[in-house]
Amino acid sequence: MSVGLLALLDDVAGIVKVAAASLDDIAGQAAKAGVKAAGAVIDDAAVTPNYVHGFKADRELPIVGKIAWGSIKNKLLFLLPAALLLSLFAPWLITPLLMIGGAYLCYEGAEKVFHALAPHSAEAHEAGLEPAAVDPQSLEDQKVAGAVKTDFILSAEIMTIVLAAIEVPDFWTRAAILAVAGVGITVAVYGAVALIVKADDFGLWTATHARTGAGRGIGRGIVKAMPVFMQILSVIGTAAMTWVGGSIVAHGLYEFGLDAPEHIIEAAAHWAEHTFPAIAGFAGWFATAFVDFFFGLALGALLIPVAGYVISPAWKAIKHVLPKRAAKAS
Repeated sequence: MSVGLLALLDDVAGIVKVAAASLDDIAGQAAKAGVKAAGAVIDDAAVTPNYVHGFKADRELPIVGKIAWGSIKNKLLFLLPAALLLSLFAPWLITPLLMIGGAYLCYEGAEKVFHALAPHSAEAHEAGLEPAAVDPQSLEDQKVAGAVKTDFILSAEIMTIVLAAIEVPDFWTRAAILAVAGVGITVAVYGAVALIVKADDFGLWTATHARTGAGRGIGRGIVKAMPVFMQILSVIGTAAMTWVGGSIVAHGLYEFGLDAPEHIIEAAAHWAEHTFPAIAGFAGWFATAFVDFFFGLALGALLIPVAGYVISPAWKAIKHVLPKRAAKAS
């Protein structure tokens, strides 16, 4: 009896070791895949703080929390099963869907540039797309919805990159790696965003409560620096949104045989690498992002009138018809 019990315990210990090794492998694969998606992750972190701009300090963290929860749901409830199922049954659909998302990012980026250059015209365009918020709660809901929508596109790119980087053939292990990477990236991104948006409050507290003059001076410096930092981050976020969208669309066109944009981007990267050999890696990346940005900006500018005169009226007509049909059905 004791021999049998020892054998059973030995088997259990073996199973535990295998499970632990599997967990280590999942964590390692998730971290490795997450590094490959670093570019899109940085873009996500740069874009999000824009959505809490203009709100009271006590609403900043709740808004970030809502967006983070929306991001978790995007990744785990929608994108993870969709990515796995598409990779199994309809891999040909992944590129067109990513291109649609990339085009939306181009539109968002171009619309923000349009708002900066011609604010009155941009506000009229935005008013035609959706009703203006009439109270703080409505404005907050609109901002959160817009942020979660944009996060969905960036998360789709992140999850696709992670899925492509996974080297494990087993379906369930791939699903676990994708889930761990998705949650880990979300925590990292929105944790960084929370620190960024509360830095000015920390600076104010330090400026008034620090025990030394140097500490209070650091606090005042943080308070003075944060508005400039947030403006810079807003510019980076808009640029990132646009170049990521341009990159997705250009790569998708290449896969469909329309390779001119991709060749231009590659030529720009090679030129930069040869012109600045001392910083070849950075120069190539910057040239690629630069051309992606202007390609995305041009595409987004073309989509602004399409959104205003075609997509928005069509969507309003659909929303107007649906309640009538529901009423007739009841």
